[in-house]
Amino acid sequence: MTGLPSTKRRAIVSSFFVAATIVSIVLAPSCSRRAMPSPVVYRLKWLYNASVAGDIWALDQGIFRSRGIEVEIKEGGPEQDAIKDIELHRALFGVASADQVIRALDKGADVLVLAQIFQVNPLQWIYRADKHRIRSPEDLRGLTIGITYGGNDEAIFTALMHKYGLTKDQLGIYAVHYDFNPFWKGRVDLWPVYRNTQGIVLSQKMKKNGWSPGFFAPSEFGIRFVANSLITSRWTMEHYPELVKEFSSALMEAWSQAMDPANEEKVCKAVAKRVPDTPMAVLKEQLRMTRKLVVRRGWKIGKIDREAWEQTLSIMREQGLVERPLNLEKVLVRLQD
Repeated sequence: MTGLPSTKRRAIVSSFFVAATIVSIVLAPSCSRRAMPSPVVYRLKWLYNASVAGDIWALDQGIFRSRGIEVEIKEGGPEQDAIKDIELHRALFGVASADQVIRALDKGADVLVLAQIFQVNPLQWIYRADKHRIRSPEDLRGLTIGITYGGNDEAIFTALMHKYGLTKDQLGIYAVHYDFNPFWKGRVDLWPVYRNTQGIVLSQKMKKNGWSPGFFAPSEFGIRFVANSLITSRWTMEHYPELVKEFSSALMEAWSQAMDPANEEKVCKAVAKRVPDTPMAVLKEQLRMTRKLVVRRGWKIGKIDREAWEQTLSIMREQGLVERPLNLEKVLVRLQD
């Protein structure tokens, strides 16, 4: 344009400026919205079993797809970490227990809690009710308790001991690994299990041996330690706010349907596709127990029990598991309340 008169050059430049402004205005809304990722990766806390019946049901019934969301559910396990996957953007949603969330927050993670799946912690201790009469924590004196060092059962049981004035010299503590033989051989009196999965299988084996299974639940004695919850990151909330709302709503709808006794047969069949080695009779019993842990009368499925979260944080502070001050109100998102 160097050979053009100055007035002509100014007119062309002005035209380019106007055109660029119009294009920026037209494109601005679309540029500010990110296209929904597909598939949306959802990382579970553990392997497929009755504890994730609602998650499986959401896929089986196409509940996510009906909301326009393509979801890939990935199993969890000892070598998988939903919070880490979310931080690295390998997943947008996941499942984690409150202690995992609080530990991650203490290390600087920016995780948000969208819903609380379990209203009662499924971690309990199984024992022989035909051999021991346990009606209160005081009845534990003189017994040997299985503890997974570094696990949430250690934090839960330590809180119980503190609350009821129990000391280690009054108890026997056994370091738990994956081998159940110490329990079968009577070396350990109470063994930590997830009530709705392992607890069902072990109690059936005990009955075959002529034993009466009993379960000691710290939640019945005031220890409210929050278990599986739906999580995401603040980054995901900021970039995909509608996706967060729709995903959370769809998942809680699926959990509500899965916990409906009228759907028990179909839900068990859906779970059985993922765990074909588990007998249907066992799955039904596991699902019924899961229902007792997830459904709370007068509460919506997924509602966050803020008092229980605060108690979990308090327990971890008392045990020196948390160093920095944490404000859970900034973490617990009001989607399902």
